[in-house]
Amino acid sequence: MNGITFDLSSPHGRMLATFLSGIAEFERDPISERVKSGLAAAKARGKKLGRQTGQRPKGDRLAPKVLAVVAEGRSYRWIARDMAISKNTVADIVTRTRGSHLMSEN
Repeated sequence: MNGITFDLSSPHGRMLATFLSGIAEFERDPISERVKSGLAAAKARGKKLGRQTGQRPKGDRLAPKVLAVVAEGRSYRWIARDMAISKNTVADIVTRTRGSHLMSEN
C-alpha cells in the first residue's frame, strides 16, 4: 500500500497540509466533548474512575522487616539496597503504615 505524499515546498502542497490540519483540529474538539460526556455519564452511574489500587505482594510481604529497620534509624536508600526493592517502595510502606496508624487512633 502506497502512502499519499505531497510536496510541502509547493503552494498546492502547503494548501493541502493546511486544509488537513484544519480538519484534524476541527475533529479534535467533538472527540474531546464526547469523551468528557462519557466520563460524566459513567461517574453518574457510580463507576469508579481512575487507576485502581493494585496488590503489592513484595511490599506487603517485606513491610514488617522494612518497618523494623526504619525504626532502627536506617535510611530508605540503605533499606532499599539491602532488601532489593526501590526507595519509593520503602517510602510507600512507611507512608501506608503511618496512615493506617493515624486512622486507627481516631
